[in-house]
Amino acid sequence: MMTDQNRAGAIEPGQVSTRRAYTGRVISLDLDTVRYPDGSVGELEMVRHPGASAIVPFLSDPTGPDPQLMLIKQYRYAALDFLYEIPAGRLEDGEAPEVCAARELHEETGCTAGVLEHMHTMFTTPGFTDEKIHLFLAYDLTRGEAQMEADEFISVEIVPLSQALEMVRNGRIKDAKTALGILYAAGFRV
Repeated sequence: MMTDQNRAGAIEPGQVSTRRAYTGRVISLDLDTVRYPDGSVGELEMVRHPGASAIVPFLSDPTGPDPQLMLIKQYRYAALDFLYEIPAGRLEDGEAPEVCAARELHEETGCTAGVLEHMHTMFTTPGFTDEKIHLFLAYDLTRGEAQMEADEFISVEIVPLSQALEMVRNGRIKDAKTALGILYAAGFRV
């Protein structure tokens, strides 16, 4: 139960101070002094990331029986493996999430979406990073040429939604944004 003293003098949690320890091409690392909800103070390492957009692209009508979707298979050094993923990429400075989604879909698959719908925004790992990924559903696709970056080693694979769901269930899809995007699309959009 909150007392009058707590209401009047409530301590707001948040940042007390910050110090930049590292700035890289993709992320920065800050050492933040924070005030916790109980009023105590501590230091946290925080990975700063500009955010990203990810797209669940359907080649066929997403409301039809077992619609076809595109997955990419991409080499990821951190996993030391090729992972099945949905197309995704980092937001450029000042870029809107839907613009990033359209750009990344085109760069990685060569497709342009007739319809691009925001589904959900998620924190990737809020224990140590502020990265958010904006998940989009894309359909009514027009195919074209992919324009991958030099460090992207990607192949595009077309699978029915039922197979993608089975890949999540049996662990063949290990990437969190991909699993959530497919499950969200299957459960709430199609």
